[in-house]
Amino acid sequence: MTNTDLRAAVRGRVLLPGDDGFEEAAKPWNRSVRQPVAAVVEPADVDGVADTVRYAARTGLTVAAQPSGHGASGDTDGVILLRTGRLGGVDVRPEERVARVGAGVKWGEVLAATGPLGLTGLAGSSPVVSVTGYTLGGGLSWFGRRYGFASDSVRAFEVVRPDGEPATVTADSDPDLFWALRGGGGDFAVVTAIEFGLHPAPALYGGRMMWPGHRTREVFEAFREITAEAPDELSVWFNRFQFPQGPPMVAVDVAFLGEEGEGRALLARLDKIDDVLADKRGPLPVANLGAITDEPTDPALSRSRAELLNGLDDAAATVLLDTPLEPVLAVQVRHLGGALAGARPDAGPSGPVTEPYLLYLLGLALDPELSAAVGARQERFAGELGALVSGRKPYTMLGPGDRAAAAFTEGDLARLRDIKRARDSHGVLRANFPVLA
Repeated sequence: MTNTDLRAAVRGRVLLPGDDGFEEAAKPWNRSVRQPVAAVVEPADVDGVADTVRYAARTGLTVAAQPSGHGASGDTDGVILLRTGRLGGVDVRPEERVARVGAGVKWGEVLAATGPLGLTGLAGSSPVVSVTGYTLGGGLSWFGRRYGFASDSVRAFEVVRPDGEPATVTADSDPDLFWALRGGGGDFAVVTAIEFGLHPAPALYGGRMMWPGHRTREVFEAFREITAEAPDELSVWFNRFQFPQGPPMVAVDVAFLGEEGEGRALLARLDKIDDVLADKRGPLPVANLGAITDEPTDPALSRSRAELLNGLDDAAATVLLDTPLEPVLAVQVRHLGGALAGARPDAGPSGPVTEPYLLYLLGLALDPELSAAVGARQERFAGELGALVSGRKPYTMLGPGDRAAAAFTEGDLARLRDIKRARDSHGVLRANFPVLA
């Protein structure tokens, strides 16, 4: 088939190498990831998605679906990149505590619609991440300790199968595919919409506290004490920062599903630490959840690494607090546990995650030399933590160079691979991190 055939076959915008806008459309969110593709298709509706998948199926090509490109691995050589960002729509049924969203919808849109109703979806820290990509990877939420992975709340997926046929997938209609899509990635079908359960959020308290770097050890000790006894409604993240040309800083980010008074009482240990540079904690509208960490909302060149930790003993504290940060910008430790660690009979392959903490390391990758230096420092952190690094990683936080196998138990990985072979034997679809790789 020729490039002209692709344009004729697909209802939607088709960009090919040499077209104006092709290079920009092919870029993932993380600009340091090179994403070579044969074409970019931006369908306006589900029919356009089906057109693209059918074309790939009959021409022996592969489709990789990305709403916005968060979580890209760069494993896209020669594929058709399917941008589902135009599949919008947020439909909230508050009496049922259910929302249905198109594949292009971002979390900020959902929270803006559900927050005034006293409800929330299981969003992460950024309002510009797509609900669909995040949920297919499991989805680690501020409220995960209380309600589990975002994928656990899914009621139904609207999909286009590898043969190009649309379908609605539920636990009753297709239990194997439903299980795989709840955290197994985008290898099994192109998701065009998701229906998921919402959760009560009549009150939310949260924000960031920040101190100068010389308070790092005190803040870390407070973090360990608080997380040792935190109720499931409370999530706390510890951060070391070293920004270019700036002084070292330390911060704690918190989100509490409850009233301000109770939240402050749970975090009273932090109020005993002097030299506070900023305290932005307070009652927080659900729609402003992204303000806690205030992450950049524009694409950038970065390099990250995530590891699950079996604990935070004194040896871990020495590594995390005393290892020089530069050229890494941030070391973050997130408290997990709660519902994330619970074994649920209806859960997908994301969980349970029994490790109580997650380590996230972030640096800039403005050029190959800096990227290599960041990677080396990240490797030093992980190496010196030794056996505390479990070796498993959440699928939603895999990065370039990681493999899907790192995200799943052996049994779940085998089941995912069986489903992939049975449903997509010709490899029409490719996730950011394919289960067969």
